Amino acid sequence: MTIKEILESKKLLLSFELFPPKMEQNFTGVFEAAESLAALKPDFISVTCGAGGTTEGNTTQVSAKINSLGIPSLTHLTCADNTRASLLKKIREMKECGIENVLALRGDKKSALSDFGHASDIVPILKQAGFCTGGACYPEGHPESPSLDADIENLRYKVEAGVDFLTTQMFFDNNMLYSYLYRLNSHGIHLPVLAGIMPVTNAAQVQKMVRLSGAHIPPKLAMLCDKFSSNSDAMYQAGISYAVDQILDLISNGIRGIHIYTMNKAKVACDIVRNLNSVFTAAA
Repeated sequence: MTIKEILESKKLLLSFELFPPKMEQNFTGVFEAAESLAALKPDFISVTCGAGGTTEGNTTQVSAKINSLGIPSLTHLTCADNTRASLLKKIREMKECGIENVLALRGDKKSALSDFGHASDIVPILKQAGFCTGGACYPEGHPESPSLDADIENLRYKVEAGVDFLTTQMFFDNNMLYSYLYRLNSHGIHLPVLAGIMPVTNAAQVQKMVRLSGAHIPPKLAMLCDKFSSNSDAMYQAGISYAVDQILDLISNGIRGIHIYTMNKAKVACDIVRNLNSVFTAAA
């Protein structure tokens, strides 16, 4: 089933994200995580493809596994290192595995051999191949954009190329998302936006997240990390509680989808869903 069809039939989507193993002999742990997440009956599970598309082959295998569990997969596909021929080969492989949904991404900076410079370049190819196609968006602006408005104007290229929905980069302050959605509407962009949530269950994660994504850390979250950084159990519980509160606020404000970055830790997703199971059911 395509994500576009699910969006047309439900008011709220719940999804999770996995990353594939770098080496094939490590599939067991990822498959076990996929099975645990599938048992929660999400609307889909997405599978990343590593820096520069380094695990795209394994991404396809994990996506096929998710489909076999009766849950739609969303396969990440980067364009930065692809020629047209290699892209078409990957498309054939995904079609053979029964994959219907693809998230089009640029990936790392364009290589000298790539035929594509931006995610918007491959969206028409994916659409022509029959995929439901999503795009990434950045509530706090892409790190390489000079301003948020400039970033939204660049997003327009993906929208005009035909993406069916958008998934956000992680954020920790819901007001950032609400302001961003207002800006999208003012720029004439009205696609469904799925909110990307990263539960912070380890205080060391915060510094890494800030470095990689530039995400703003609200004072409340910073205080939790300072208070409980030396107690792993307390930090885990506090991080889950913060994510639950964030998700509850998003659902109350009519956000179309909650996309949880699980970091392959199925327990994180299980604990969040257990806290909000009735809420997800009522809002769907």
